[in-house]
Amino acid sequence: MSPPDDAERLPIDSSRMRRNFASPRVLDGDDFLAREVGRRMIERLTTVRVDAHRVLDLGCGAGGDFALLKERFGAAAICGVDAVLPRLLRAPGERAGGIARFLRRAQGPVRVNADFGALPFAAQSADVLWSNLALHWSTAPHRVLPEWSRVTRVGGLVAFSAFGPDTLQEVSAAMGPHDARRHVMPFTDMHDYGDMLVASGYTTPVVDMERLTLTYSSVAALWRDVRALGGNAMIDRAHGLRGRAYGARVAAAFEPMRDADGRFRLTFELIFAHAWKGEPRTTSSGETIVRLQRTR
Repeated sequence: MSPPDDAERLPIDSSRMRRNFASPRVLDGDDFLAREVGRRMIERLTTVRVDAHRVLDLGCGAGGDFALLKERFGAAAICGVDAVLPRLLRAPGERAGGIARFLRRAQGPVRVNADFGALPFAAQSADVLWSNLALHWSTAPHRVLPEWSRVTRVGGLVAFSAFGPDTLQEVSAAMGPHDARRHVMPFTDMHDYGDMLVASGYTTPVVDMERLTLTYSSVAALWRDVRALGGNAMIDRAHGLRGRAYGARVAAAFEPMRDADGRFRLTFELIFAHAWKGEPRTTSSGETIVRLQRTR
């Protein structure tokens, strides 16, 4: 796969995304899905061996995965990075001098308010990069993964999860007849993530997918979860209130989707990936590195 040109960036309004995640309905929402996905990520790393001294949790939110990471990587220093300060302030750990404390391998998690696509860390300063349900919010994952590779030490590990293209397909089906605007993000395919990892300097990527279905007793409960996951941050989203009549039409559109138990469903395609940082193939000036090995 050829890396997409910057003109092909995903149509996500990053400023709106940050405002959505800073809203009380997201901050106070139930993050059970992220916790379940984090547990499944850890299961996939059960047989993976990596000498971890420094672990970055990218898009850490309120630090819900810190305990998992501490259990998996023992005495490693953990640093949570998130661009949404109100979420980050809810995470445990220190903010003052976070980067320096992380590099000194301070005990206890530290927090850094930063964009995970432009990390304030030196090259090869982390052994493990972990990201749970965050990468799909990037407008240019093909630019983010090389930045993660820059920060990962040679032989280090990157592990992430993200939503795939079938996520929230029921919302698209219900909303489509009533509004031509896109209501669900254009999630990246798992095979494209694999290609991006290799193009970014990672080796032997392992990428797989699961589908998870959640059921709801009402459309209102379904929408609460959609909003708690970040809501609609598409550039062409509708602005302003849509009114009760529009809401009633959308609710009516979901009615034929009730299952045999009378409940509404939401599908989540979960993509899991991990890979190792390979030896650099070019110098900082772009020259190809050729490694010679003595055979005798």
